[in-house]
Amino acid sequence: MKVFKFGGASVNNVERIQNIPNILQQYKNENLVIIISAMGKTTNALEKVAEAFYNNNQTTALELFNIVKHQHLNTTKYLLLTNYNACIAQLNDFFTEIEWLLHDKPIKEFDYYYDQIVCIGELLSTAIISHYLNEVNITNTWLDVRDIIKTDNNFRDANVDWKQTTERTKTINNKIQTAEKPTIFLTQGFIGCTDENESTTLGREGSDYTASIFANLLNAENLTIWKDVEGVMNADPKEFSDATLINELNFNEVIEMAYYGAQVIHPKTIKPLQNKNIPLHVKCFLNSSLPGTIIHNKQIKKLPPITVIKKNQTLIHLSSIDFSFVGEQPMAILYNNFNELKLKPNLIQTGAINVQVCIDDKNEKIEKLAFAINHLFEIQVEKDLTLLTIRHYNQTQLQQLIEGKEIVLIQQTKTTIQILYK
Repeated sequence: MKVFKFGGASVNNVERIQNIPNILQQYKNENLVIIISAMGKTTNALEKVAEAFYNNNQTTALELFNIVKHQHLNTTKYLLLTNYNACIAQLNDFFTEIEWLLHDKPIKEFDYYYDQIVCIGELLSTAIISHYLNEVNITNTWLDVRDIIKTDNNFRDANVDWKQTTERTKTINNKIQTAEKPTIFLTQGFIGCTDENESTTLGREGSDYTASIFANLLNAENLTIWKDVEGVMNADPKEFSDATLINELNFNEVIEMAYYGAQVIHPKTIKPLQNKNIPLHVKCFLNSSLPGTIIHNKQIKKLPPITVIKKNQTLIHLSSIDFSFVGEQPMAILYNNFNELKLKPNLIQTGAINVQVCIDDKNEKIEKLAFAINHLFEIQVEKDLTLLTIRHYNQTQLQQLIEGKEIVLIQQTKTTIQILYK
């Protein structure tokens, strides 16, 4: 059995959706579980709906949602004939679920409403694609992943209840084992559900993680993530025209890349695969004949420099108020606040009486952090910075990348260098 994951770029228009059967036909003798993301920029659009609703702009929220609604209805119109009415009925159920919420007034935290609204993107895309595949004679069973992946109520970054999820996944495995012919299940990435039937999300770009959960619990032969690039590149090809394909990586290297901000694989994806030694393939949706990248447990030598750039960074300068050493207690308080505010430092550098923390520019959370620790530190904030990270760096490449830049901070180990600059 294999698990496939198709990202938003792979299903962002009619032509790309129509390409999915071409890929699946190559695996017609395989049992498949297929995870699909929201189409294109749907998640971004739904985030704006959630923001408008939470700011009590119900009219704006409904107008914005109406745009999303009609985009999906138009896609359905171009894709379906015989299954059109059945698909529209399913979509209308999802539309009603959101419109009912948007007519209300927010009384809970933003993260709760974010998850209830944004999760609809994956439900809409998978409903349309499932009906389309059935129409072109690729029989599949649509599943609501919220019936399978159970989580806590840590909205926007929910933690999976592995015990419950394992039990619920057994139903899929049993159907695969007893089926007389290869079976395809199609479901959503990114989302889950609490015991109170409230939708949750697993963190931005969490569809990769969903796929690895299924691969782990179903003991899949492998997981393939289909993208609109050749495979894993040593840099973002949108930023670096000379970015090259990395044919082979190990799990540890990919975890490091994800930690430093490479967007190719969601950070939580690797561990469920690593635990059961399940290979991960990253392949090109646009040309499935390309070899792509394989990620596994084997040691890899002589990797090229791997470059990650994170823009819109903020450096927080913290200085001890009474000139005392920054010891265990202040640092414990600082890290506790990071945890409570769900802030991930991208770089930390400590001195005797000061700490410098580089984080993504999230103004509201930075203000909350400053308020929480102003009894310990004098605080200065420096914005509009860029963080460059290079693994397996060499001096020639490094000099080229930092030439003409005003360096704010450098942190360096034998394998990795990080440079914050203006």
